[in-house]
Amino acid sequence: MAQAWLPGASRLPSPADSGPMLGGAPRVVWFIWPNDPQVVSAKSVAQRLIQLQRPSHLVWNPVTGEIVQVLPPMRAACGLTGDRGANGRVCVQIQVIGSAREPFTDTKLDGLDEILAWLDSWGVARLWPAGPPLPYPHSIVADRSARLWARGGHFGHSQVPGAREGDPGSIDITRIVGEDALGLEVPRPREDHRRLERVM
Repeated sequence: MAQAWLPGASRLPSPADSGPMLGGAPRVVWFIWPNDPQVVSAKSVAQRLIQLQRPSHLVWNPVTGEIVQVLPPMRAACGLTGDRGANGRVCVQIQVIGSAREPFTDTKLDGLDEILAWLDSWGVARLWPAGPPLPYPHSIVADRSARLWARGGHFGHSQVPGAREGDPGSIDITRIVGEDALGLEVPRPREDHRRLERVM
């Protein structure tokens, strides 16, 4: 059963959010908070996001494993433009402390299993419909498909329709969601009935 608060994470509830969710496929968006994870704590980033009135759901330091939850997933976070953050039954926004130029998937990923298990409980598919995010700064002008967004699953901030930022950079999505990350739907070959009729 899905829990509003990630077990084992510290809690720093935000007084502000972007309102209720609008419904649709559940998804998660991965952001980068540009800072050195060896120096900066998830708690300090969470506090800063609350001060800026831009709270995410989770702040994660993948090197230390520290996770701080700011909002429950039933409420929209404030990191996306317009009502994008309210799209889906949940649209979990995760700020990862690191750099868009140096993929955080090249570091330790302490705490990732706990985050993924929690996302699983909310029905977020372990798929990355838009494929791997482009490297920074090419990701700033990446294609942002509304059709792929509608499928739900995992997305980089640079892949969200309406976004202008280039994070999280060229992360290895298979380290997050596994080898089946793309979840590609291979179309069935169309039968040429006229050819079949000739053969028969």
